[in-house]
Amino acid sequence: MYPSWTVSEMDITEQEITIDSDSLKRGVTITLLIPGNYERSEPLNLLLLNDGQETENLKLKEALESLYKAGRIKPVLVAAIHATENRLQEYGAADKPDFKLRGSKAAAYTQFITAELLPAIKKETGIEDFDVTAFAGFSLGGLSAMDIAWNNSQLFDKVGVFSGSFWWRSKELGKGYTDNDRIMHSIIRDTNHKPGLKFWLQTGTKDETADRNKNGIIDSIDDTVDLIKELENKGYSRPADIQYFEMFGGTHDVATWAEAMPKFLGWAFGR
Repeated sequence: MYPSWTVSEMDITEQEITIDSDSLKRGVTITLLIPGNYERSEPLNLLLLNDGQETENLKLKEALESLYKAGRIKPVLVAAIHATENRLQEYGAADKPDFKLRGSKAAAYTQFITAELLPAIKKETGIEDFDVTAFAGFSLGGLSAMDIAWNNSQLFDKVGVFSGSFWWRSKELGKGYTDNDRIMHSIIRDTNHKPGLKFWLQTGTKDETADRNKNGIIDSIDDTVDLIKELENKGYSRPADIQYFEMFGGTHDVATWAEAMPKFLGWAFGR
């Protein structure tokens, strides 16, 4: 049995590093949130987080400190990856840009995560193997996290998606679009194997007002629920493999995601 943490051991060290990325041809800023004294307790976990420039607005450090103090989560190193003005091109699905050719650099971003960031974190921390490695993101960053983890499941154990942009599509509405043109759904459907992953998905009942099929349910909820159905068709089950949190009154913003964050952290790294 691992020793319990005391209140004095809850301190989180914040460190900012920059990686000069060959894949992205730019410097990438990473905010590291490192739990104090983790080397004296149990194995460390790792969370990669898209849109890491929002760490302060997400109140992430406060959420971690509160969960540690309550003994609800295991120690986790957070690597929060800052996005830039290239966000619409670097996030998305690596194999297929959307109908406006957004996501054109998603393959390069995937290469950065898998071939540059993860090795850099291991070098920075001196830790070769993390107990659980998770990837999470918000909106388009959530789609990015899902796509990268799905296609690199040998590197990841869990995925968290807050208000995911699962509407991301290969055809424009009104120009021959059907629900089969949603890119992430198609990727899951067309994958020949079942990646060893677990999924946490969140939507808010006020994420948006759009309702493509006029069924009285907003598209963000429809698209997420349909994605869950694709996962279930692959053999995943609820709640063992998939957790879905539909947040009443939740909107498409950082304040809602900050409120949902402790639930995700508890699911991903809970004791």
